[in-house]
Amino acid sequence: MGKPLIHLLDWDRKADQELRQYLSHQGFEIVVSTSSYETLDLFQKTKPALAILDASGDRYGESLEVAKLLRQQDPSISVILIVRESSEEKIIAALRAGVNDYFKWPFSYDEFLNSIRRHLKATPVATPASLEKEPGPCFIGETPSIQKIKDFIVRAATTDCNVLITGETGTGKEKVAELIHWHSSRRKHPMICINCAALPENLLESELFGYERGAFTGASGSYPGKLRLAEGGTVFLDEIFEMSPHMQAKILRVLDTREIYSLGGKVRIFLDIRVVAATNQDPETCLEQGSLRKDLFYRLNVARVHLPPLRERQSDIPLLLYHFLGEMNRRYGRQVEGFTVEALEVLLGYAWPGNIRELKSLMEAWFINLPAKPVTLLGLPNLPESFQQLKAKLHFPQGEREQLLKMLQQTNWNKSQTAQELQISRKTLYRKLEKYEILTAKTHKM
Repeated sequence: MGKPLIHLLDWDRKADQELRQYLSHQGFEIVVSTSSYETLDLFQKTKPALAILDASGDRYGESLEVAKLLRQQDPSISVILIVRESSEEKIIAALRAGVNDYFKWPFSYDEFLNSIRRHLKATPVATPASLEKEPGPCFIGETPSIQKIKDFIVRAATTDCNVLITGETGTGKEKVAELIHWHSSRRKHPMICINCAALPENLLESELFGYERGAFTGASGSYPGKLRLAEGGTVFLDEIFEMSPHMQAKILRVLDTREIYSLGGKVRIFLDIRVVAATNQDPETCLEQGSLRKDLFYRLNVARVHLPPLRERQSDIPLLLYHFLGEMNRRYGRQVEGFTVEALEVLLGYAWPGNIRELKSLMEAWFINLPAKPVTLLGLPNLPESFQQLKAKLHFPQGEREQLLKMLQQTNWNKSQTAQELQISRKTLYRKLEKYEILTAKTHKM
């Protein structure tokens, strides 16, 4: 059968030529149009498997109109939007227009390819070997901070240096470790993960270094240990700063010598491993408190990746929501279509103290009784208690204006504190103030 046909709307024929060549080399046939009329005409004639719309510059609104028209002609067609400037309002407008995915230049071609493959709904076609390869792990996000992290991950992966990943709980530290391993020369060997906070010291030592038969009571056989199981590959030590000073010293020796002795063993064992570590604590604070050895920190901190909390990358929230939506539709055999604009607005305004992990947990809770229609959150049962306030916000009760005024008065009209107390962003608060025509004096605190 023929190659999958992709329609590209490129208003000024300035879309990245490298991207076109990349897609062609991946086994796709690319048809390019330069106007809305030509796009609709070619769409009817060629019936592409997927449409890509370049919405750069002042063509954003026109591109969204084209997306709407394409979806009207063929509701099954998937549409991917490419932009050079992004904002919360633009993302919501794109999702309202029926856009399936949203990429901001510059972006990873591999992630773009993965998105195309996920959204293709055409009849199965013969594909080149490059498309049949198992896709690597993806790190969802297109904000500038995440783009820099993605670029750094690839650069760091090509070396064999130690990596320290920091960030709040639930920000995706293990996913970053997987990406480092995937992009490294060790990817064909194991990646072994161990949570240093989950085991007491005596069990952690035997789990890492292994033991010989009779090394301790109950050791009826030998065990090689996690470090040896990762031979040739990567060891990911999560929450490494939870280790005792004694264990920190042992890990430091491993980093220095790349050799170990198993418990009860007398033979020196050489290791060929790479160490990637992660912590949700602030390393500098741990150093000041004396809970972290300086020499271990310096050994680990060769390459440093800090993941921002989700509240600092709000424009990535819709991308994450739709990513998990697709993942769970496949897992549970469902066909949930998406989210209402109102639901997205509330989700964009939520603080997400548990970060990406909390967002994914919320999605899993929805899927218990979720119908195959856009998610509204209204009337959904079985939501965890921590999300009940989030659900209540969607009702926009009649007394909301009074509640806003009451909270503003309680905080002496401090908008930052008011937004924090209501668990919404300042941007959401300002939208509500405008909606309810609540005027604030210039002398009020900001």
